Amino acid sequence: MTKILIDCDPGHDDAIAILVAAKRCDLVGITTVHGNSSLENTTRNALAICTLAGLRVPVARGCAGPLVAGVTHAADIHGKSGLDGATLPVPDRAPVDAHAVDFILEQAERHKGELVLAVIGPQTNVATALRREPKLATWLKAITIMGGSTTIGNITPAAEFNIYADPEAAAVVYASGVPIWMVGYNVTRETGFRQDEIERLRQGRGRTAAVIADLMQFYLDGQRRVFGLDIAPMHDVCAIFPFVQPDLISHVEAAVEIELAGRHTRGMTVCDLRNKRATGTGVIRDARAPNARVAVKADARRLIASVIDTVLTYP
Repeated sequence: MTKILIDCDPGHDDAIAILVAAKRCDLVGITTVHGNSSLENTTRNALAICTLAGLRVPVARGCAGPLVAGVTHAADIHGKSGLDGATLPVPDRAPVDAHAVDFILEQAERHKGELVLAVIGPQTNVATALRREPKLATWLKAITIMGGSTTIGNITPAAEFNIYADPEAAAVVYASGVPIWMVGYNVTRETGFRQDEIERLRQGRGRTAAVIADLMQFYLDGQRRVFGLDIAPMHDVCAIFPFVQPDLISHVEAAVEIELAGRHTRGMTVCDLRNKRATGTGVIRDARAPNARVAVKADARRLIASVIDTVLTYP
């Protein structure tokens, strides 16, 4: 099983990613960051999900705001708490004493060459860790990211939320040299729970599935209201699947850069998918060397069926 550490901002889809990774990977820890809600809320939500599912996984609090810009939250989709829609248990423990940045560095050094860092929120913690200890780039096996898009965004026409919430941090991560797997909004907005699949969760015997069904209903209602979607997109869990069932998501190698200055495009992931051959001359710019494997397609129904099967195994 892949050793994985999840850096997240729970978040409805983050909750699903945690549950899948805990069953299908060797989940060594969870770190929290600002994003879908405040750091206080995202940390409490991570702890509550662990309590709900009986997960004894260390949770470390991270950065409360981005490297440069102001804080951006997503209450219009995830609610005031970041995880509205169900009554979650009171967490049965507190976060560990270590800051998320220190925890990431500690785990990466302990599991050199083995650890995959799943970054499914703004990338502030990871960028800070890379700046503090450049050796982190050589310690990690890979970074798998839910963020960006090869097409449209969701927070702006060009930018996806996780990147937009701290584009300077994302720029640090994409320039790090760590092998990167990126799954963006172009794929994840089409990969989610339909109404009948939420009902399948609701029919499960366990409390975990019942709570998750309520959470997903709230999330689906928000997606219908804001984006007109008929699914509850499982953005974040898509970053776990390359290390669980790699045949469910197709990737291509590409050079990815983060737009930091554009008036209309700040936070955009500029993915070079032109298949341009180097010529050395001419007005058409040559492609840069690929720095990421970028998701272009998912077998959505099989992936979601696998997620449901996993959630239904919880008590």
